[in-house]
Amino acid sequence: MSLILAVLALAAGTYAVRLGGVHVGGSRLSLRLQHWGDPAVIVLIAGVAATATLFDGQAFAGWARVAGVSAAAVLAAIRVPLVVVVVAAAGVAASARALGID
Repeated sequence: MSLILAVLALAAGTYAVRLGGVHVGGSRLSLRLQHWGDPAVIVLIAGVAATATLFDGQAFAGWARVAGVSAAAVLAAIRVPLVVVVVAAAGVAASARALGID
């Protein structure tokens, strides 16, 4: 039930921001919202990524997943093509699990 309420609140907030953007237009409030909105999106995505990396349900996901995501982050930071990032991250995680690192 709490998940449904959270999704509804997020949907209502998103709709309100979009509707407000139409009415506010190029005003100073719109620029201020854009100034604070962009970093907020980055923080939200980083939080979701960190949670998905570290937890599987309510338990720790294991060091193999952390190693795979870390490898992907490094490769993405140096602008390696996405296919290479995904394959390398999967390879690092699979290798770690094959070595017994869970």
